[in-house]
Amino acid sequence: MFVIEDEWHAEWIGEYTSSGDAYDALRKLADLPWNEPPNVCPCKSWQTCGRRYHLIKFDASAEPWRKVEDEPVLEVSATGIKWLNQAPVAEIE
Repeated sequence: MFVIEDEWHAEWIGEYTSSGDAYDALRKLADLPWNEPPNVCPCKSWQTCGRRYHLIKFDASAEPWRKVEDEPVLEVSATGIKWLNQAPVAEIE
């Protein structure tokens, strides 16, 4: 199981069955304006804040889920978008 989480606001943005689907969702987030949902921040200082999206891989075969990997991937703010790693072209499991 792959989860996109906004690290700065501790919000889960979505759950995906593959890393490819998660990266597709991240690319869509990068194409959206920083000041519109879901990129707009929930905090009072949203105009000067941003989101830092992580891709987290969980082993969901048992409860509770066990975190396997946690990688910062994308920052979105008024200053623009910043990819923190190279998004893969093909799905990596």
